[in-house]
Amino acid sequence: MSGRLLIKNGCVITVDEKLGNFPRADVLVENGKIVAVQPDLPVSDAEVVDATGMIVLPGFVDTHRHMWEALIRGIGADWSLVTYLRLIYFEGLGGTLRPQDLYIANLLGALEALDAGVTTVFDWSMCETPEHADGLIQGLQESGCRVVFAYGTGLKNAAAYWSQESTLTHPEDARRVRSQYFSSDDQLVTMALAIRGAEFSPLDITRRDIELARELGVIASMHIGVGTNGPAQRAITRMHEAGLLGPDLNFVHGTTVTDDELRMVADSGGSISICPEVEMQMGHGFPPINRCLAVGLRPTLGVDVVVSTGGDMFAQMKAAVMVARGLVNDTFLRRNEMPEKLNLPVDEVLKFATIDGARALKLDHKVGSLTPGKEADIVLLRTDTINQVPLVNPVGTVVLTANTANVDTVFVRGQAVKRHGQLVGVDMNRLRRLAQDSLEYVFSTWGLPEGAWEPLFPGTTDKKLAPTG
Repeated sequence: MSGRLLIKNGCVITVDEKLGNFPRADVLVENGKIVAVQPDLPVSDAEVVDATGMIVLPGFVDTHRHMWEALIRGIGADWSLVTYLRLIYFEGLGGTLRPQDLYIANLLGALEALDAGVTTVFDWSMCETPEHADGLIQGLQESGCRVVFAYGTGLKNAAAYWSQESTLTHPEDARRVRSQYFSSDDQLVTMALAIRGAEFSPLDITRRDIELARELGVIASMHIGVGTNGPAQRAITRMHEAGLLGPDLNFVHGTTVTDDELRMVADSGGSISICPEVEMQMGHGFPPINRCLAVGLRPTLGVDVVVSTGGDMFAQMKAAVMVARGLVNDTFLRRNEMPEKLNLPVDEVLKFATIDGARALKLDHKVGSLTPGKEADIVLLRTDTINQVPLVNPVGTVVLTANTANVDTVFVRGQAVKRHGQLVGVDMNRLRRLAQDSLEYVFSTWGLPEGAWEPLFPGTTDKKLAPTG
């Protein structure tokens, strides 16, 4: 073999407007990069992956996820945003984690993403100490996932950080992390800053945090337009007036900001990460997908927190379609009319989850489409399963009917991280054991408020966890 990989005879969705899609084509990979996409490539000296009966597409790009929360997945199934913030941020759960807990949490979360065909994730992290940051990064590097590690503030002192009265700037340890781990931007795990922003800290603190990000040459991401905070703070307007907006800023949610503020972000070249499932169920507000498109701001998609939803992008794409179409359809019904045409094509939603996400993370020169010259982050979806047969509309199938069970094979930079439906080189027994040990430690030290445990195991306040195998 010559370090070449030939993915052969798949139904190829390139998400490249110039290349288009192919009912049947081959994808040639050399040294981790895509070399060619076309039918019947005349290649003999390559490892062949038979993609017959599969959809071949770029890996999904998740632009906002708190990766460590994989350790407590599902705990917030019935939590509102208010409850989530109280229990995770202000009443101690997040502050109980040790560096080794964050290591296994991030490793677990990154592998969950890969298993679902998510090859790139923006990890909006919380770093209590330098040792906690090291643990988080170790988990990501071990996973084989492409990750933008966003260095954020710790949770033990959350009340002092996340306040309009805060005088605390971003941890200076970010400089050490940039130098020690991320001196090159041409690696699988790279760096950003997860800052509080003007909605959750004073404007002068936000300015200093953004200046730090710009000094380090990284993206700064912040939550904005979150529930009632959006109208109360008008954070984007204040940042615009202060001359702080720019293409290196990423805004998360934006559910309750004004259309004018979304236009300010668009005009500045900034990006927005929308997390449809979590936003609708937890009380952030309706995902502003239609409003973003109306002002020329391309939405991107994120899972956000697996305490309240699953870790895949299929659900986020479907939720994005449903809320965007549903809001428009409702305007017709309120006029006693029926919509004749739906407002958001599925191919646009697939772009949200791939190339638009890559652009937001400044990685579109590397990933987001099956374009020759880009790195080979590629997903193969089975179409011989009961939920996919017969294959009529490939893009519609990906966006609306596929799920994680269809993810057969995943490559990151040309390396197989999942084959034949199984993660490659992952010791699941070790992973389960470490996760279980950390979870039991966290719950044994977390001062759970009265009644917080009872909904998980009705009729008991016992914190002992059932074995996971």
